[in-house]
Amino acid sequence: MRVLEVDNVNKSFGKFKAVNEVSFNIDQGSVFGLLGPNGAGKTTTIRMIMNIIMPDSGKVSILGKTDYDESSPFIGYLPEERGLYRKMKVGELLLFLTELKEMNKKEAKKEIDYWLDRMELTEWKKKKIEELSKGMQQKIQFIGTIVHKPKLLILDEPFSGLDPINTNLIKDIMVELKGKGTTIIFSTHQMESAEKLCEEIFLINKGNNVLSGKLRDIKEKIGKKNIQMDYEGKDDFLLNPKLVRKHDNYGNYVEIQLEEGADPQELLQIAMQTARINKFEIKEPSLNEIFIETVKGTDNGEVTS
Repeated sequence: MRVLEVDNVNKSFGKFKAVNEVSFNIDQGSVFGLLGPNGAGKTTTIRMIMNIIMPDSGKVSILGKTDYDESSPFIGYLPEERGLYRKMKVGELLLFLTELKEMNKKEAKKEIDYWLDRMELTEWKKKKIEELSKGMQQKIQFIGTIVHKPKLLILDEPFSGLDPINTNLIKDIMVELKGKGTTIIFSTHQMESAEKLCEEIFLINKGNNVLSGKLRDIKEKIGKKNIQMDYEGKDDFLLNPKLVRKHDNYGNYVEIQLEEGADPQELLQIAMQTARINKFEIKEPSLNEIFIETVKGTDNGEVTS
């Protein structure tokens, strides 16, 4: 089932074009990476999905509905800029948030207690938000985003400010919710996390779609052109411009990006003439490398879709 359809949306602020003809669809139970550098148009796109701002043209459909009020109870949104009512008690705040999503009060109280226990925050239920640490407040806001069991969950930098233990906890919950059929939009600058969690990505830069599709397909299209090599001896082979596009040398270990069309086996043969090779592994490019190269390319006027 298609959960979200964004169809040729545009948004300008004065003469500045923030989002230009952006379109994508998301199916149920997937994790969709909405990626891009600062100022690329990610937040503007999310705000149009959330009906916070209206597109100048184009349309957004959630669960087959173009009327946001009809789909609002089924959406959970964690914005990058966090904000809670600091004078409210934790339990009261979470109950208030469930009321906004038209959740049954008895079920809401049960779910609140479950998630407070899951997040190890039960003892803080009757404390005011302002008494909690920043990390605890972030976990409370995350609970408020998921407690009503949304069908579409939009997470904008959900790991920001969290320690590794709580980052892993949120990650595990995302995977769990996906397994139960929740559709997740994951907007982040952390490419390593996006690569592990997302099946599909949409990379936006300067308001334009510059790269989109299944992550597996994107990597296959780019091809395996990176090499990790552990060696002893001379590194003259790195100076071959026909084979080596660029490299990052750590002494006896080097990461190499091959020139387009270069044969890895030819590089290996040349390297063996001057060095002992202990490891030679052909690796697919990481999402971080794809992100950097695509954004740089589009900044120079090239657009890939």
